[in-house]
Amino acid sequence: MRSPEALAPLRHATFRMLWLTWVAANTCMWMNDVASAWMMTSLTASPIMVALVQSASTLPVFLLGLPSGALADILDRRRYFMMTQIWVAAVALLLCTVLFMGWMTAPLLLSLTFLNGIGLAMRWPVFAAIVPELVPRPQLPAAMGLNGIAMNASRIIGPLVAGAIIASVGSIWVFVLNAVLSIGSAFVILRWKRVHKVSPLGRERLGSAIRVGTQFVRQSPRMRAVLLRVAVFFVHATALLALLPLVARAMPGGDAGTFTTLLASMGAGAIVGALSLPHLRRRWSNETLLRNGSIVVSLALIGAAYAPNVYVGMPAMAIGGFALLCSANTLTTIAQLCLPDWVRARGMSIYQMSLMGGSALGAALWGQVSSMTSLHIGMSIAAVSCTICMLALQYFMPDRSILEDLTPSSVFKAPVAKETPTHGHIQVNIEYLIDPLRAAEFRSLMQESRRSRLRQGALSWQLLHDVNDPGRFVEQITDESWTEHLRRFDRVTAYDVQLRDKKLSFHTESEPPQVTRLLVEADRFQG
Repeated sequence: MRSPEALAPLRHATFRMLWLTWVAANTCMWMNDVASAWMMTSLTASPIMVALVQSASTLPVFLLGLPSGALADILDRRRYFMMTQIWVAAVALLLCTVLFMGWMTAPLLLSLTFLNGIGLAMRWPVFAAIVPELVPRPQLPAAMGLNGIAMNASRIIGPLVAGAIIASVGSIWVFVLNAVLSIGSAFVILRWKRVHKVSPLGRERLGSAIRVGTQFVRQSPRMRAVLLRVAVFFVHATALLALLPLVARAMPGGDAGTFTTLLASMGAGAIVGALSLPHLRRRWSNETLLRNGSIVVSLALIGAAYAPNVYVGMPAMAIGGFALLCSANTLTTIAQLCLPDWVRARGMSIYQMSLMGGSALGAALWGQVSSMTSLHIGMSIAAVSCTICMLALQYFMPDRSILEDLTPSSVFKAPVAKETPTHGHIQVNIEYLIDPLRAAEFRSLMQESRRSRLRQGALSWQLLHDVNDPGRFVEQITDESWTEHLRRFDRVTAYDVQLRDKKLSFHTESEPPQVTRLLVEADRFQG
């Protein structure tokens, strides 16, 4: 299990430093959740208020996931990552002050938990975008596995540390430690000597950056498939964690200790899975890993549901954690490889929203099913449905493992205008003269061109065909502004260059296709 390949990313000093920071940050997250939930039980006996602590912690991921991803792509990632830690520390200090002054109430605790969740929502996309900068591409799956270790180790360490502190000196000291660790993490990030490349075109506007990020995902078939798979997988896999308290309580002598033991077993299994991934990847393809992982998670659901005691439940949870980590890591790695660096944080924030959305839906769904039937039946239905749905997705949406070359390219040179437009949309017309007998083949290729242009940020795209000349086609692209038109040249990849060469192979003239750029002025005459 201590495979050098699995631990290879830790040989890179910067990755090692930021990975340890990530461990500390996630440990703080779990400590904060445990302390907040426990404190709420002392403020009110209402079950709904206690449950809302978890909602207040995760809701910012849905509300701010995409804006935070856009900001992580626009701003200096080092400073942005550091500011998220300072935000968490400031909220922890505010919480300590409120507790010290005796002002805490249940609604105020929910508000402060929500503010802390904002820091968590802002932090995840930027760290996901940073990782590919720190390790060579072949080591990216191992780096994702180490991130899984960080998440699962902190899931074990955080609650244990928080529980010990609460029992010995009180909840307030959990938040003090949270603030200290967060400030320390910010100083560690400050040591990172990353050079932020400032675009000569200036920063993207937030609204435009969000539009381009969502548009990229819509126009990437492989990314859409990954999002659907991760949502469907976690709709089912979350039943293992969401119903775990009921599983623990149903066991002989089931209490909080039983729940903690089962949770720790799941985390330990996930850590073993992360260390075993390089060996599994050499044996199996991504499709095989996902198929086998889904089946094993289903078996773990059934094993946990019908476990007669904690001694049977522990290996079931460990196996489930192992398979869940392997499947989630495979999906995360595929998502990372689908994204160029300029849109990585936005893409990964949408990925995280799909994961969290699937988890939230699954927890509610299987909780309701179990309430209407029984715990055993509910988890059994989740297990069977998980296998059927994941196999169906693999059959109807197979991952052909065809990766586009997203290496940045400077082959396309940005145009220079005699008078730089300061307003209005830009319309680009590219005229192709082709053999009419190859028109159907050309139209098919131009659909790839459409996806490419829209992923780069174009507002719209269409293909025009001359009714009097069957061999004349005009590709028409509309950009939001002249600046956004120039940004598309900074987003060109090796795949786009290959696509351009394919289109040129249809052009029958010796001269290249004629390109015209027009400023749309119709809005001047409206009204």
